[in-house]
Amino acid sequence: MEALLTGFSKWLAATSLSHTIQTVTWIIPTLQTIHILCVAIVFSSAVLVDLRIFRLFERDQRLSVITQRFLTPIWPVLVILLITGSLLIIGEPRRSLVNITFYLKMALLIVAVLLTATLQRAAVASPGLFEDNGRRLTGQALATLSVLVWCGILFAGRWIAYTQAGL
Repeated sequence: MEALLTGFSKWLAATSLSHTIQTVTWIIPTLQTIHILCVAIVFSSAVLVDLRIFRLFERDQRLSVITQRFLTPIWPVLVILLITGSLLIIGEPRRSLVNITFYLKMALLIVAVLLTATLQRAAVASPGLFEDNGRRLTGQALATLSVLVWCGILFAGRWIAYTQAGL
């Protein structure tokens, strides 16, 4: 599998799009800046909802209102993250495609997106969800998992630079 990924990375690095991304000096810093700003938006939005579940933020607002306010906008931002991340991979394919930390980040991202979508759907469908004592613990457990997964994504994303193939 590693040989296949290495071959694909070499092929991708030889494409004209990859060459353009690699050689035009402003493209990678611009993509990284947009990517990092979008990560900050998604992370903070998800954590604000988690803090509401813990009743540490906007306690006077229903969870469904907070969820609608903060989680609805993350979906288009995730699309921007997909685009900028894909372009960064095209520009430096070996950095990610042959790096186990990249796959850890992607796995955590799948978990985070599914968990966030589930929390959003549940909060909108049942506005009083996680308000009574029995369900509050379930909500807090899910919020804790959410924060940990999002932090794991941040850590793994940063750690990719230190676990490059061949190092």
